[in-house]
Amino acid sequence: MTTEKAFVQRRSIYSLNSKINLSYQQITSLIELALKHAPTAFNSQSARLIVLYGKSYQKLWDITLRALSKVTPPEKFPQTVTKINSFKQGVGTILFFEDYKIVEQLQQKYPLYAENFPKWSEQSNAMLQYMIWLLLSEHKIGASLQHYNPLIDDDILHAFHFPKSWRLIAQMPFGGIAHKAEEKNFTPLKGRLKIFD
Repeated sequence: MTTEKAFVQRRSIYSLNSKINLSYQQITSLIELALKHAPTAFNSQSARLIVLYGKSYQKLWDITLRALSKVTPPEKFPQTVTKINSFKQGVGTILFFEDYKIVEQLQQKYPLYAENFPKWSEQSNAMLQYMIWLLLSEHKIGASLQHYNPLIDDDILHAFHFPKSWRLIAQMPFGGIAHKAEEKNFTPLKGRLKIFD
């Protein structure tokens, strides 16, 4: 697949199933490839990932649903359950973190740029998210990007025992594509792109 086709094919897939053509190890290898080669400011390599399969994957979404039950209006909760269950029907979830211990070390080492390092680290993490999303899409694996943090932060720290310096950025549930994404509307590029010669 060309890079151009990969851009076009990647979409947010919310309705997942467990029908995929790759093994867990093959998926993990794709994730490792992206993590190794994603660009980072000052070569900081501050991104951290947790990949959840099986019972751990189900546990994450159970935690998320419990947390949401405390803040979602009762009349809207059935919709929330449906959405979370659509993620649970997939194969796994990637948790994206930034290790702020590294960010803080860079702030101390390069005080002139101190206020920029948190922004740069999140920008680098976003590139990693996109790289992984493209790789999954190329292999016909659906995914979406979710942000239930900070609501679930303390509970997943307790459940998965990662260092406290890791800050959760996003969650990416993935799996087989149960339903394709709807047609996407595009804002005209005129006004969004300027060219100077």
